[in-house]
Amino acid sequence: MTDTLPDRLSNDPKSPFYDEELLKRDIGIRFNDVEKTNVEEYCVSEGWVRVAAGNAKDRSGRPMTLKLKGKVEPYFRTAE
Repeated sequence: MTDTLPDRLSNDPKSPFYDEELLKRDIGIRFNDVEKTNVEEYCVSEGWVRVAAGNAKDRSGRPMTLKLKGKVEPYFRTAE
């Protein structure tokens, strides 16, 4: 497995950008130089992340999300 992250990644199994093997590794997201822990999906080239909007759910039971624009930096967290 490579140590490069894709340009776009989602944790929704219905998304075409979902990668279960990659998500098993511990991935961190820095958004505008702040660590985010509630990211549902990200795109580095377009500069956005989708974050969960509280506990709200859509009619399918998935979390409602907000799209935030800014500088996105995905990385692998290392075991310490």
